[in-house]
Amino acid sequence: MRTMAIVRRVFKQMLRDKRTLALMFLAPLLIMALIYFLFQNNTTQVATLGVHNVDHQVIKAINTEHVDIHHYSSNQAKAMIKQHDLDGYLTQKDGNLTITYSNSNPTNTSLIKASLQSGLVKLKIQTLVTATKAQKKVLQTQQVALQKLTATQKQATVSKLKTALAQAQASGNTAATKIQKQLSQATASATAPTNSQSQTTTYTTSSHYIYGSSDSTFFENFLPIFLGFFVFFFVFLISGVSLLNERTTGTLSRLLATPIRRSEIIMGYLIGYGGFAIIQTVLTVVFAITVFKIHLVGSIWLVFLTNLLLALVALTLGIFISTFANSEFQMIQFIPLIVVPQIFFAGLIPVDGMASWLQAIAHIMPLYYGANALTAVVTKGAGLGDIGVNLLILVGFMVVLTMLNIVGMKRYRKV
Repeated sequence: MRTMAIVRRVFKQMLRDKRTLALMFLAPLLIMALIYFLFQNNTTQVATLGVHNVDHQVIKAINTEHVDIHHYSSNQAKAMIKQHDLDGYLTQKDGNLTITYSNSNPTNTSLIKASLQSGLVKLKIQTLVTATKAQKKVLQTQQVALQKLTATQKQATVSKLKTALAQAQASGNTAATKIQKQLSQATASATAPTNSQSQTTTYTTSSHYIYGSSDSTFFENFLPIFLGFFVFFFVFLISGVSLLNERTTGTLSRLLATPIRRSEIIMGYLIGYGGFAIIQTVLTVVFAITVFKIHLVGSIWLVFLTNLLLALVALTLGIFISTFANSEFQMIQFIPLIVVPQIFFAGLIPVDGMASWLQAIAHIMPLYYGANALTAVVTKGAGLGDIGVNLLILVGFMVVLTMLNIVGMKRYRKV
């Protein structure tokens, strides 16, 4: 009976908390629907490949619907990849093909590898087929010549024997021996083989990687994205729960009863929690570089700056979302709605291949811009000018959310 009393209490408490019920039952459905649309995408993934001084037959063999080929006049692979944002660059010297992969997008790297391998196999098969046809033609020609020669030799032999027989009675065996020698010379001349050679080019390939190597794992390739996500997630969670705890315990109400301004409270929270966010960012980045041996192509200071801006955006977002929660349990339930979708739009699934309405959703996600900046710096060596737009958008998110937090604080001031 006492157990059932507790059960009834739990049911009554949950039924009274409409927000918790909505988050519990609707959030999983929304996430599942989002994942369904993300993985139902039928858009063809296309990798961009630059080529320089490559034989036409090679280009034709590797040109597929998954590879978009562009011709350039420079053989500086790394410079051209960075300048034109290419996934790979192919050059040729004699029969040696050199392919340089950006490797910033493992999917596109795999597409180029598959196209290049299948194209070279296709060329080898075509060469074998051509050589087989040429040999077949030579054999057929020799067979016809041999048949003609055999028929001619039979007729000539009968005729020569009759003539030799007639002449042998007059001049002896000397004439017959002479005729035999001439026939042998004619046979040797007629059966001389015909050689046909087909000149073909044998291609060899060598691969280079700007970021990582051919042995790079999934984690290494997507480490810049994970780096930004972990910083964003934990700062969002800690800041939101901390402010919610101050509100539920009455600390915030007592603070608002003083003459302090709302903007001063928000800025105080941002600076206070921001200090810990900076420490967390430094520890996360240093740990990733030293322990996981991340291959950093660009500047480490830009990695710090991008992660710091992500942490500040997560901080302001966590404070803002906490105003809609009445308990830590509700705050945790906002994670599937606010944080989890962002990892899908951060680059794990190529955004360019998504449906247009999904791309629109991606562009309102702060982690989309942070992950793009981190990937560009770590894997492509991008500079401040290259990622400046992404960083400015993150600053915009932070400013807007800070203003919303200042306005939202008004609802808690009672005096």
